[in-house]
Amino acid sequence: MHNIIAILKKQVKDTLKNKTVLIQFVMFPVMTLVMNPMIKIEGMPGNFFVNLFATMYVGMAPLTSMAAIMSEEKEKNTLRVLLMSNVRPYEYLLGIGGYVLVACMLGAALICMAGEYTPGGRAAFMGIMAIGIVTSLLAGAAIGTFGRTQMMATSITVPVMLVVSFLPMLAQFNETVARVAKFAYSQQISLMLGQIGGSQPVAGFLLGGVQSSGSLATIGGFPIEGACILVGNIALIAAAFTMAYKKCGLE
Repeated sequence: MHNIIAILKKQVKDTLKNKTVLIQFVMFPVMTLVMNPMIKIEGMPGNFFVNLFATMYVGMAPLTSMAAIMSEEKEKNTLRVLLMSNVRPYEYLLGIGGYVLVACMLGAALICMAGEYTPGGRAAFMGIMAIGIVTSLLAGAAIGTFGRTQMMATSITVPVMLVVSFLPMLAQFNETVARVAKFAYSQQISLMLGQIGGSQPVAGFLLGGVQSSGSLATIGGFPIEGACILVGNIALIAAAFTMAYKKCGLE
């Protein structure tokens, strides 16, 4: 635990110096706080910009930050020094992952503040965001583990980030894209966020209550199909991380 906390503190100091990583955590929350109250268009769904930027934040900030941090420390041999200083791989991953998770959740809280939600809705919002952030964080760890240099990691991160972040937005305007996007975890996160504040209560999603809505079984108002797709995405990303770790390790 001492090693994990030490790595977390080290990363906080490094981020204050690394503006490239820092901007990932603050860009979308600031955009949401500015645009959501200022832009009002007739017929626009409630919390439109909150849901839009929250989904993009989930697909971009944790993924790029985790991959950038790991690849940079591998390239500069900082990670090798840590491993030679009796820091175990799981301690390093928990320290970096915990830092990125906390930073992203603080950004998610700012985005949530811009929306109009009940207390239960805010709890559901943060719970859904946590699921999406952890999934993207794991994907970033897989890329950071596989990438030997920052350039190599970035060449993989950018296309993955663009697909994950922008698919939900494009799916709102194109039915063909929507049929494909539904298999991405970011689209399922977007759909879940869109249900908050609707006619159906969403607190049951976090409590795990199962009910039937017509011929379609749901969990707290969310289709079981979406939950299965989300779990499937997490399993695939976890498998990708395992393969990258076995092939490349952290060194």
